[in-house]
Parts: sequence; structure tokens; C-alpha cells
Amino acid sequence: MSINTENSFKMTKELKQSTIKEYAIHEGDVGSPEVQVAILTLRIKNLTSHVKEHKKDIHSKRGLLILVEKRRRILKYLRRISEERYQNLIKRLGLRK
Repeated sequence: MSINTENSFKMTKELKQSTIKEYAIHEGDVGSPEVQVAILTLRIKNLTSHVKEHKKDIHSKRGLLILVEKRRRILKYLRRISEERYQNLIKRLGLRK
């Protein structure tokens, strides 16, 4: 997944669609845990760069923590239903677990 981590990063429709295509399990899949985690990872990387630049922006920091927790819950669910899919996803996204 090619994620731009510059400060000018913005979640575009094209970027979201390409992420959905890359992580979809089957044609038309937009809600599988893999797709959800991939999209959340994009948003988390975007907010992380914003929070690094704007250290006193506590509202964005709170939003970042909420997204991280949401991603953690979805990953926990995915691990419970299929360890193989979980391992494959964290390897593809480069997440530490």
C-alpha cells in the first residue's frame, strides 16, 4: 500500500477506492475487516502526521486515539475468527503486533 505521509496528505476518493480494491476479499467487498483496517490505517497515518506538527491540538489527538482503538478492536475480531487472515493483514500493512 502506498501511503503518502507528507503533511499535505488528504484521503481522496481515488486513494480510498484503490485501498478497497487492494484489500477486498471478493468483488464488491467494502466492509470486510481487512478493508476496514486498511482504511483506518490510512486515516491514522494522516492524523499522526497532523498531531506531530500541531502538538497542542488535543481534539485531533483524541480523534486519533479513537481511531487506533477502533482498529485494535477490529484486529482483535479478525484474529479471533481467522489467525491466518490476521497475520497476512498485519504483514501487508506493516503493523507491529
